[in-house]
Amino acid sequence: MARDEGRGRGKGRGRGRGEREERDEFVDKLVAINRVAKVVKGGKNFGFAALVVVGDQKGRVGFGKGKAREVPEAIRKATQEAKRNLIRVPLREGRTLHHDASGRWGAGKVVLRAAPAGTGIIAGGPMRAIFETLGVQDVVAKSIGSSNPYNMVRATVDALKDQTSPRSIAAKRGKKVSDILSRRTGGGQASATEPASVADSAGAAA
Repeated sequence: MARDEGRGRGKGRGRGRGEREERDEFVDKLVAINRVAKVVKGGKNFGFAALVVVGDQKGRVGFGKGKAREVPEAIRKATQEAKRNLIRVPLREGRTLHHDASGRWGAGKVVLRAAPAGTGIIAGGPMRAIFETLGVQDVVAKSIGSSNPYNMVRATVDALKDQTSPRSIAAKRGKKVSDILSRRTGGGQASATEPASVADSAGAAA
């Protein structure tokens, strides 16, 4: 009996450590918090709606929304939903996008452009939160249309879903990565004998 109890305590400690590591892995940012009201018989029930963006700053990002009577509970619900909706985005040199992209959701439209090193994150509001949690260091983004944070976040995620890497394109077309990068540079600067990692860096530097 004592051994079983000890084994159970050990399992509990392991789960707690795993949960702490998972929390440390992700970075979350609160994008918007609104007070909402539900009309019921006898009056109104007030609550809060939160929009949260979560990412590991290594190419994964997601967003979620949650409603509750208290602000902390609404943020917790939104964070949990964001972790369930994570997407993976290939990054060029781990700092910027591979190519330009545009996204749309409702009346929200966004345009994303890859940028050279040292540019920084030129984006406002909800888009900046997404790029910071995603791990992007250099990007130029513009919102055209609705300034609603929900539409902007969804439009930005829609644009990021279209990102592809030279490695994935080469795999689909049955070619070498160096062949794809030579077309990007426009002069065949990456030779066919270069390894994939070297070819990647050569194309990224162009």
